[in-house]
Amino acid sequence: MSPVSGAAYVWISLVKILVVFGGLLTLIAFWTWVERRGAGWIQNRLGPNRVGPEGLLQPAADGLKNFLKEETLPPFSDRFLFILAPMMAFTPAMITFAVVPFASPLPTPWGLVTSPIADLPVGFLYILAIGSLGVYGVVLAGWSSNNKYSLLGGLRGSAQLISYEVSMGLSAVAVLLLAGNITMSDIVTRQQQSLWFVLPLFVAFFTFFVASFAETNRLPFDLPEAEAELIAGYHTEYSAMKFSMFYIAEYSNMVTASALMVTLFFGGWDIPFTAWDNTPPWTVLKFVATFGVFWAKVVLFLLTYVWVRWTLPRFRFDQLMDLGWKVLLPVALVYVMVVALLVWALEARRVPFGVGYALVLTAVSLVLGALLLWGLDRNRVIGGSASRQRARWRADAARARDAA
Repeated sequence: MSPVSGAAYVWISLVKILVVFGGLLTLIAFWTWVERRGAGWIQNRLGPNRVGPEGLLQPAADGLKNFLKEETLPPFSDRFLFILAPMMAFTPAMITFAVVPFASPLPTPWGLVTSPIADLPVGFLYILAIGSLGVYGVVLAGWSSNNKYSLLGGLRGSAQLISYEVSMGLSAVAVLLLAGNITMSDIVTRQQQSLWFVLPLFVAFFTFFVASFAETNRLPFDLPEAEAELIAGYHTEYSAMKFSMFYIAEYSNMVTASALMVTLFFGGWDIPFTAWDNTPPWTVLKFVATFGVFWAKVVLFLLTYVWVRWTLPRFRFDQLMDLGWKVLLPVALVYVMVVALLVWALEARRVPFGVGYALVLTAVSLVLGALLLWGLDRNRVIGGSASRQRARWRADAARARDAA
């Protein structure tokens, strides 16, 4: 079946925009309930349970409350930039998802319809370009509020996003080296031909995974908000829907980051342990099955965000910057060079791309990953002063025992 074209392409694209972004907003609203219930379960309490059955209507009540609340405007703020900042944070977070393939092609009477809203040949570059625009919303919110706490939060946010975006981009370069293409659909296809890239590129996945937490301002990387220090950071002066747009942007970034990890490292919509979904003919059943598998993977990563938030404490800011510049960036740079050398060696020996090709990379990546995790666990870089003090106490105690 040929791809859809002509006027049908325009109408189907409009339908895809409404369905995908409507579904994304619905998922974001529902996930606020999931996170609160998860927090309640982890903290041995109930969570939201009063509005609707099991509290399921709590997101609707929160949305209605934000629509009805008063919109405040600080008297000495920059009015135009103050209003623009939430839009600058919200818009890139939403439209980044437009190039993510979330299911196999769907056959229709008008032709074959691909799952992404825009199946761009430069899809990965589009994600990097649009995703990097979100930092402007953070900076503008902090500066335009004319509030010292907001300004500190904006400065922290810009430093954090810029620092970890470099590591995230470099870790994804390893994926592009192995895939040989920057189209998101082709990256999924290459994983169907060998192994999911999480195994042959484990170190790149680990770097991308950590950087994704920092890029979404989630614990333990929520220094731009840091309620104990900065009240609410860059959105201290915001209320009602402008305040809500920052939270929608955060949750949208969580969904997009999870979808990217699934697409780049976990086979995208590929169903594991079967090749049934890899080749035509494309059917409605294949579309439904691959759609369900993709979103099941995404939900697992979203649950990981919730788990980490209520498990790990917040970094100090110097630890956060040290982790980004002294650990993740060098690791990503060295690993890209290692992958490039391995790919060159395998290509020089004319090893065909497939399972054997990926197993060679997997063996090297697992060894390097074990060394990396062992090195990070030594408390040499991000352990902080407390771990060094404990080490000194142990050394003093050992010397005291020897002297006795």
